Amino acid sequence: MVSSLAAPETHDPEHLRRALATQPDMRPRDLADSLGVAEAQLLAAQVGRGVTRISADPDRLVPRLGDLGTVMALTRNDHVVHEKVGDYANYHPGDHAAMVLNGAIDLRIFSRHWVHAFAVETGSGDSLRRSVQVFDAAGMAVHKVFLRAGSDAGAWTNLAADLATDAQDDRLALAPIAATETPRGDPERAETLRAEWAKMTDTHQFLRLVSKLKMNRLGAYRLAGAPRAVPLAATAVDDLLTTIAGSGVPVMVFVGNAGCIQIHSGPIDTLKPMGPWQNIMDPGFNLHLRRDRVTEVWLVEKPTRRGPALSVEAFAADGGLILQVFGVRKDDADHVPAFRAITDGLPRAESAEGA
Repeated sequence: MVSSLAAPETHDPEHLRRALATQPDMRPRDLADSLGVAEAQLLAAQVGRGVTRISADPDRLVPRLGDLGTVMALTRNDHVVHEKVGDYANYHPGDHAAMVLNGAIDLRIFSRHWVHAFAVETGSGDSLRRSVQVFDAAGMAVHKVFLRAGSDAGAWTNLAADLATDAQDDRLALAPIAATETPRGDPERAETLRAEWAKMTDTHQFLRLVSKLKMNRLGAYRLAGAPRAVPLAATAVDDLLTTIAGSGVPVMVFVGNAGCIQIHSGPIDTLKPMGPWQNIMDPGFNLHLRRDRVTEVWLVEKPTRRGPALSVEAFAADGGLILQVFGVRKDDADHVPAFRAITDGLPRAESAEGA
C-alpha cells in the first residue's frame, strides 16, 4: 500500500530512477511500497527509457492486445495474484463493463478505472521483457499483459507507437487511493434481504439487490445467515484448494480489483505452498495467495433459473474481497454436485459450529 506520508522529494522522477538503478532485482510493486509511491509513478519516471505512455481506453487498447498472440494476463489485488496464459480474442465492449471471453482469457473490464497505461520494455538480450500495464487513477495496478517467447514483438512495437499519448511526461498526477469499503448492512432490512435473495434467478442480480438495500457484499452475508451464507473457518480456502487439486473437479477462480476481474475455469492440479503463500502452478494458470491475509470466509448460495450457484469467498481484515471459487456448471446447470460435496466438508467457523 502506498504511504500518504511520503516526502515530496521521493516523487521526483530522478530520485525514482536512482532507486530503480540501485534495486534492479526488486519487484516494482515492492519497491514502490518501500518508497511510498505508486507503482505507476515508477513507470512514469522511466518514460523515454523503454517506457511509453499509451491510451488506457479499453476499446482502443484491448483489441490491439489481440494482435500480440499468446501472452500472460495478470490481475491482482493486495492479497492474491492471478495469471493466465492465452490470447485476447473475442473482446466485447460495454458502457459499464467490457469483456474478453475465450477459452483461456476471461476478463470483466470496468473501463472507468483504466486511467493510466504504459508499454514497457525492460532488460536486454535473453532477459528482455515486454509488457502492457494498466493502472487506476491512484496509480494502482489494474491489469498487466506480459509477452512470452512466442508472442508477436512487432505487434507490441506497433501498439506502443500507435497508442502513444501526446503527453510523454515522466511525472504522473494521481488521485488519492480509495479506501476499501467496510462491511455495510442494515439489520432492520435483514428479512427483506432474505426474502429478495430467495427470489433471485441469476447470480448477477445479487449486487443490484444489496445496493438497493444500501448494503454491500460482506455486510449482506453477515446478515443473511444460513442457508444462504454460512461462515467458514479462515483455513477453508486453503482446504478447498488442497481438496480440489488433482481431483479433476473443475472450478472457476475469480480474482479482481476495482478495474478488472480475471477468471480461471478448469481443474487445478499442482499446489506448491511456500511460507505464507499458497501457489497454484499449473500450465497456463498460476495463482499466488497470501493465505495469512484471509480472515473471513463464506460459503454462499445464490438461487438461479439453472439451480443454486455455490461459491466459497474469502475476505481480508479490512473487508475487501480476495477471491471467489465456484464450481463449473455443466449442461446449463449452476448446481455442481461434486463441488457441493467438497464444500460440505470444509470447516465451519467456530461461532457457526457452536450455534
